[in-house]
Amino acid sequence: GDMGAKLLCLFLASALLAYYIYTPIPEDLEEPWKVMFITATFRAMGHLAEVADQLGLMHYMETLMLITASEYVAPTSDENVTVMDTEFSNVAVRLYLPRKASDGLRRAVVYFHGGGWSLGHAGMKSYDHLTRWTSNMLNAVVVSVNYRLAPKYHFPVQFEDVYSVTKFFLQSSILSQYGVDPDRVCVAGDSAGGNLAAAVAQQLLKDPEVKTKLKAQALLYPALQTLDLNLPSYRENENKPLLPRLLMVKFWSEYFTSDSSLTEAMASNRHVPVESSHLFQFVNWSNLLPEELKKDHVYTSPTYGSSELAEKYPGFLDPRAAPLLASDAQLRGLPLTYVLTCEHDVLRDDGVMYAGRLQAAGVPVTHDHAKDAFHGAMMFVLGPAKLAVGYRLLNRYIEWLNENL
Repeated sequence: GDMGAKLLCLFLASALLAYYIYTPIPEDLEEPWKVMFITATFRAMGHLAEVADQLGLMHYMETLMLITASEYVAPTSDENVTVMDTEFSNVAVRLYLPRKASDGLRRAVVYFHGGGWSLGHAGMKSYDHLTRWTSNMLNAVVVSVNYRLAPKYHFPVQFEDVYSVTKFFLQSSILSQYGVDPDRVCVAGDSAGGNLAAAVAQQLLKDPEVKTKLKAQALLYPALQTLDLNLPSYRENENKPLLPRLLMVKFWSEYFTSDSSLTEAMASNRHVPVESSHLFQFVNWSNLLPEELKKDHVYTSPTYGSSELAEKYPGFLDPRAAPLLASDAQLRGLPLTYVLTCEHDVLRDDGVMYAGRLQAAGVPVTHDHAKDAFHGAMMFVLGPAKLAVGYRLLNRYIEWLNENL
């Protein structure tokens, strides 16, 4: 009776816990217990979001937004950096201004946070730490952009927000107001923010109104293409920490619409219409990946979908959303580039292919490939979940900026 029910509950609870904790994680990751704990927490939130969504209580992304909200810190200045929230071109930004005297003009980084175009905030502890550290270590002005998010806003809003901030900041009057050297400005971002940074850098090349050229772009495990969601990295890392394949599919589709028919088409990788078949050359991994990443995967020609989706949501075929779709000619003239990719990441091959295409177009590229890291690892540099690998990635990024910006 009662005892049996208690035992059953205990059994179910421990089975659930074991399922969460012992989900296999790649064996070459260090600090496996920390990684398991982080993964279990995120996976539990994902399941909660799923249930709330199906019960019609809360949109999937709104539940995940609770993580963002719980991590929020108000703008707080310290002895090194003055921090404030303001607006550039009617878009919310968090500004980091170094306090120590500068011999001359300063460097600047315009930063776009990650979160699948739906989550994240410049004021999250981990982003606040990253941008504050950047400002302090480089004696640089950092502009961290709070672009509007899905599901309330869809493409091109996120892109337009970060673009208008960057364009506003690059005006010579604004640069001189903040004491910034016009020859030393960089855009940077992680994940969806890396996507936005790559798109902004491409768009600036086409914009006759912008006189100041970017010195550099830093793309941290960026998402760069919407066409083939079945690359070797998507297959191998389908259930890896933080960004399982289906969550990435959700992020991509939500960027364009809340219509679940796009999610379903993307999940089965048949969302691209035959009229757009010429674009596949830009993401053809059999030509663009090095041998060691192809392993035993066999490239198969795409399965085309209906034209209807692409007519309704043309954004997923737009280089402003998928920078890998830019032609070789459009890549020439891009600034000095840093690309970080992680082995255990569905987005790994996006970054690898972009680094290769940029190199082939004559753009100077530093490509750091972290064999022992998973997507988002750089966010874990604070508190009990601080990962040694996250710290290493952060330091490599800061070092690169210091040497190249």
